[in-house]
Amino acid sequence: MPRKISDACIQCGACADTCPVGAIAEGDGQYVVDPDQCIDCGACEDGCPVGAISEE
Repeated sequence: MPRKISDACIQCGACADTCPVGAIAEGDGQYVVDPDQCIDCGACEDGCPVGAISEE
């Protein structure tokens, strides 16, 4: 199941830097996960300093 980034996102980019498949991009006001590219590895969730990422 792809990850989802909540409104707690502080737009630091740490999640995008840790994603091995480039499934995360800067969106309008927060980063977003492309569910078609996400391989559900959890790297972004581990890399988020504010805990804004969780399973959908």
